[in-house]
Amino acid sequence: MERINWMEEVLKRKDDFLKDLQSLVRIKSVLDEENRTEDAPFGEGIKEALLFLLNKGKEDGFEVKNLDNIAGHIEYGKGDELIGVLCHVDVVPEGDGWDFDPYGAEIHDGKLYGRGSIDDKGPTIASYYALKIVKELGLDISKRVRLIIGTDEESDWRCVDHYFAHEEMPDRGFAPDADFPIIHAEKGIASFDLIYPKKQTVNSSTYRVVNFSSGRRYNMVPDYAEATVEASTDTEVLAGEFKAYLEQQGLNGEVKIEGNYLHLSLEGISAHAMEPEKGKNAALLLGSFLADKEIDEASKPYFSFIKESLLNDTRAKALDMSYEDNVSGDLTVNAAIFAYKAGEEGKIGLNFRYPVTFPMETKKLALEESVRPYGFKAEMLSDSKPHYVDEKDPLIQTLQKVYTEQTGQEAKLLAIGGGTYARSLKSGVAFGAVFPGKPDVAHQKNEYVEIDDILKACAIYAQAIYELAK
Repeated sequence: MERINWMEEVLKRKDDFLKDLQSLVRIKSVLDEENRTEDAPFGEGIKEALLFLLNKGKEDGFEVKNLDNIAGHIEYGKGDELIGVLCHVDVVPEGDGWDFDPYGAEIHDGKLYGRGSIDDKGPTIASYYALKIVKELGLDISKRVRLIIGTDEESDWRCVDHYFAHEEMPDRGFAPDADFPIIHAEKGIASFDLIYPKKQTVNSSTYRVVNFSSGRRYNMVPDYAEATVEASTDTEVLAGEFKAYLEQQGLNGEVKIEGNYLHLSLEGISAHAMEPEKGKNAALLLGSFLADKEIDEASKPYFSFIKESLLNDTRAKALDMSYEDNVSGDLTVNAAIFAYKAGEEGKIGLNFRYPVTFPMETKKLALEESVRPYGFKAEMLSDSKPHYVDEKDPLIQTLQKVYTEQTGQEAKLLAIGGGTYARSLKSGVAFGAVFPGKPDVAHQKNEYVEIDDILKACAIYAQAIYELAK
């Protein structure tokens, strides 16, 4: 058989590819449980994005299945064995500070901008067109290939839980939702809530913290924090100190005064929880400012904990959770969710990305001990165990061959702190779509996908699907 020029096949379909990607990015598929219905369990936007892709598959002659608007698949081929390509169409909230419409799918200087463009709508469309190329070329394959589409990857993975409760597990596969070359190890992901007890506030201090809040998701570094403080003395003193703090730290923020109350706000920089050091945590910066002031006894331990145990410590040394191994590197912690209101129970939500060999039970006890002096109780919310595929596995060998042939580069094996759908597979890895040396802008403002890169990824996926299924 004549050698297939996979990139040439992709470029033949470039216009349609970009048109479909723009259409998908323009759908605001953010989790919306407040307006959920039985027919749209995660909100209308997510349902619309899922149906867009499934209807596209139906139009192109694939076998399509919709599982209650929670997940679905697009299938091609015959055979007993099943190859899975796991994608998702939900996105994190857009956040603030964009230069372009986050749902405009505008193209500027070879980049398509929009929330989800690289995580994971660009790679999803690339995978779909890869499967479409294999089908349209009429290639001889002996296995079935399923593009499995999730809708709750950015939250609780209820989509894959529902899908695999009703559908068969692929024999092997990949998730196009991270970095090239190949990610064969993914850290465990555990979220904890630190519960702060309800305390009666006695206004005998200079300042009383009325409320403090920050954070949207456990998997995002919070980029905005706000607090309301009651002053028993001149409000201008604290206002001046806060402005000086912002200037000293090179931060944007605002202070408003209403009678004896000051409303403080501070802007940080969001980042993915797997690399919290790449962001500026607005909650930790504002909370640490308050910790240095003469605040009321009820709130003092809450803010002292922020400064002493969380600020500038993304490796969780102060929490006695630090750990590393040779397979997957070191543990990271993202201080993600903050809620404090005078006279009510408070909370701090933490998200840990822990190595493959991490002794969770022992370390969980250490965390409980480290937060106790401040009055917190640690409650585990979730724990997704680490995922690892041996380098000698045939799946790895095949993908390494494909990547090297398509790029001319060595297909190194990587470990990450992010969690991809690969960990829901019996034998699966994360495979692209961010190329080595390129910035990962997932979950950030002005998220984009480079058009040349996503087309190249499509060629890689097309060959990979063919090699795995032939």
